[in-house]
Amino acid sequence: MTFSNFSLAVLLLLVTPGPTNTLMVLAGYQRGIARALPLIAAEIFGYLTVIIPVASLAAPLFQEWPLLAQCLKLVAGCWVLFLALRLWQADPQARQQRPVGARGVFITTCLNPKALIIALVLLPHGNVLTLAPWLLLFSGLVVLAAGCWIAVGHRIAQTDKPFLKPRVIHRAAAAGLLVFAVVLTGTSLSAMG
Repeated sequence: MTFSNFSLAVLLLLVTPGPTNTLMVLAGYQRGIARALPLIAAEIFGYLTVIIPVASLAAPLFQEWPLLAQCLKLVAGCWVLFLALRLWQADPQARQQRPVGARGVFITTCLNPKALIIALVLLPHGNVLTLAPWLLLFSGLVVLAAGCWIAVGHRIAQTDKPFLKPRVIHRAAAAGLLVFAVVLTGTSLSAMG
């Protein structure tokens, strides 16, 4: 795969709505662009925490034992379901409401199945030195995509349309996460059965 093909494939994957992107939109909505941008580092570290060991060490293991990969997807689906329920129950008007934080973005990204797709399908497999230029390019693409998602959230916060108010945004984000969790756990369970 060439760098340009890799870039296009990764960008398409990163702009696809999912759990991490939902949190980034919500962060842009809650915090504004400047205060949400540092969360991009948590997203990058979350992806790299999964991608590096999988692409450099575990790819052969997942090929030999595909059930292991399905179990990881099931765990990720459960985490996303937990996030959806927590977000649905949250009162966006409450003073104690905590904004999206780095820890939540990191954990959600670690459990995001996009990391496995990138590590197992898009990246070459090899040692960290072989992967270094690809990982650097990937990190730059994450900055671009996450910045766009944050900007979308900030733009939504700037509008005065009644259907884009905090409770609606939280519920829509929760519904999106729920759909993602159901699809993820459903495909994992059917692949295991």
